[in-house]
Amino acid sequence: MRLADKTVVITGAAAGIGRATAERCAEEGAHVIVTDINDDGVAVAEAIEEAGGSAAFYKLDVTDAEQFHDVIDDIVAEHGLDVLVNNAGTGHPSGSLETIDESIRDFVVDVNINGVWNGCHAALPHLKEQGHGAIVNVGSLASLLGLPKQAAYSLTKGAVLNMTRAVAAEAGPYGIRANTVCPGFTETQLLDQYLATRDDPEAAREQMAEEYPLKRLATPEEIADAILFLASDEASFVTGHGLVVDGGFSA
Repeated sequence: MRLADKTVVITGAAAGIGRATAERCAEEGAHVIVTDINDDGVAVAEAIEEAGGSAAFYKLDVTDAEQFHDVIDDIVAEHGLDVLVNNAGTGHPSGSLETIDESIRDFVVDVNINGVWNGCHAALPHLKEQGHGAIVNVGSLASLLGLPKQAAYSLTKGAVLNMTRAVAAEAGPYGIRANTVCPGFTETQLLDQYLATRDDPEAAREQMAEEYPLKRLATPEEIADAILFLASDEASFVTGHGLVVDGGFSA
């Protein structure tokens, strides 16, 4: 098992990519800490336990730096910490830059940038002290490409990738790796919310899939597999990297 006896903390793990990652890490022997602002994370942890895995739930608002520190401190004291997956994120309705309300921009920045910053800020002292660990941040195709009418989202996901590189350069001497997974459009609730703004969401979904060489969108499980790789010792010499998992879109 690739994560045997390791504690993996995952933010935004109540659904989508976060839930799929929690399940895959548990299958690979990890003790999974499911965190989410949504209490649905309780059911995720319970399902993992019922399937024979090991899991616990902690409620967490990633935008609250003090709470993030308190939760990580409690997790370290109770379970230890080997891997942090900063997955929690949000999007916004499509719109040109000048029409996006500042409050929406600020919320997206708070979750997608500050949430990742807070996670790294809370976890790094513990990881440095023990001399090993891995951080996997969830970026996006928007980490590499500027998506039209998604300026705030593109801003934040570009920042996640470059912040990851900075963390990798700074924490590498302490035995800590940091990487980003950059998914293409994935079948999640976030995608459903994005498509709901279209006149015909299903037609838009089909058109979107046609733009990918593989002629389909990703499943959460496929992104979870990439996260699992970067979290595991199989990626022991991979750090500061943005792993693109986009079905060939960027090609």
